Amino acid sequence: MKKVLAIAGICIALLAILYVQLKPGTASADPRGNAYAGSKACARCHAKIADSYLHTAHFMASMPATAGTVHGSFAAGKNTFSIDQNQKIVMEKRGGGLYQTYYVDGKAKDAHRFDVVFGGVKGESYLYWKDDRLYQLPLSYFNRQDEWSTSPGYKFSFVDFRSIGKRCLECHVSYVNEMPGEKQQLSRDEQFDKSTMVYGIDCERCHGPGAQHVDFQTNNPQVKTAKFIARYASLSRAQRMDACAVCHSGIHTSLLKSTFGFMPGDTFAKYKLPEFQQHLDTTQLDVHGKQFQLLQSSKCYLNSKMDCGTCHDTHQNTRGNDVLYAQKCLSCHNNAGHTYCKMSNKLGADVLKSKCISCHMPELTTNVISVQVADKAPPVRFFVHTHHIAIYPQEVKKILAFINK
Repeated sequence: MKKVLAIAGICIALLAILYVQLKPGTASADPRGNAYAGSKACARCHAKIADSYLHTAHFMASMPATAGTVHGSFAAGKNTFSIDQNQKIVMEKRGGGLYQTYYVDGKAKDAHRFDVVFGGVKGESYLYWKDDRLYQLPLSYFNRQDEWSTSPGYKFSFVDFRSIGKRCLECHVSYVNEMPGEKQQLSRDEQFDKSTMVYGIDCERCHGPGAQHVDFQTNNPQVKTAKFIARYASLSRAQRMDACAVCHSGIHTSLLKSTFGFMPGDTFAKYKLPEFQQHLDTTQLDVHGKQFQLLQSSKCYLNSKMDCGTCHDTHQNTRGNDVLYAQKCLSCHNNAGHTYCKMSNKLGADVLKSKCISCHMPELTTNVISVQVADKAPPVRFFVHTHHIAIYPQEVKKILAFINK
C-alpha cells in the first residue's frame, strides 16, 4: 500500500508541475529567446508523448521542490538524521515550505528551504536559493532504502552547504541565465537569474528551438512531415551520439563554452577541450556519467551502426525492463544473424530472453556517488548499469548459480 501511495503521489505531483507549465494563459516568453516555443506548445500536438515523458529520468532531472516532489519522510521519528550525540539535521514543514534545520545541542543553528529537486530515480538531492546563488542541502533521499542520507560527497562528521555551479545545471536543467558580469560579486559562487530556470530536460533541449516549427505546422495542418525541428532519426550517427554526450560523457571535461548553447546537429568537440588519451582504459571510467565513452569502447558499437537510440526511447520510462533490453540485444544476436550467446547450451530459453543485460551490462558500483544513511554506518554506493558491453565472467557465474539452485 505504501508503494502504491508513493507512486500515486509522484504521478499527481508530476502532472501538477506539467499542468502549471503547460496550461493556457500562464506561459511567459521563453527565457531562451523568441526562437523557443516552450513545452506548452509541444504538448498541444504531442499530448501522448508529453504524458509518457512525465515518468522519465530526463523529465525528473530537476523540478521545483514541493510536498509532492520531495519523497523523504517528515514524520516524527523518521525526519531526523543524527550526526553525533550533539548534532542533528531535522526535516521540518513550516509555513513557508519544507526545510532542513541544523541543530547543535538542541539549538537551531541554520535552516534552509528545499527549493529544487535533482533526480528521482535512484535518489533525490536538493538545492536551495540564497539570493542569486544555489547551494546543495546536506541531506538527500535514498530511494532504495527509503531513508534520508548524506548528499553525495558530503562528509559525515560536519555539515556543509556546497555551492552548485553551471556545470551541474547544464545537465539537470534545460536552461538558466547567469547574472550579467557587473552583477557578479567577488565570490567563487556563480549567480543565476532564478526566474529564467527551465526545469528538467525539456523537448527543445533535445530537438532544438521549436517556435518556427509550431508556427508552420499550426498554419499548415495538412503537412504531416515535421518541418523546422530536429528529429533524432534525421541526424547522422555522430550527431546523435554527440547530442547524448553533452550530458552523458561526464562533468569533468573542460568546456570552451556553455552546453546550454548546444543544438542538435552540433559537434560536441566545439564545446570542450580535447581529451588526450591514446588508449582508453574502461576500468577507469566510472559507470555514472561516462556512458558515452563506455558504449563507444564496446565491440557492439564498433562493429555495428548502433547508437544510444538503438536501445533507449527517451520518451518512455523503460527502467528495469530487462526483457525489453534483451530483445534489443537479440535483434542482432540471434541464430540467423551474428554471434549468438555462447552460454546458450547452459541457459534456458527464458533466461536467454531476459538476462542479456545482467551478464553483459551488469550493475556496477559508482565511485562518484556514495552516501551514509545512519550514524557510524559504512558508506552505501549506488549501482549503475555499465554501458561497456562485454563478457563479465563473474556475472555469468552469478546467473549460473541462480538457475542451478
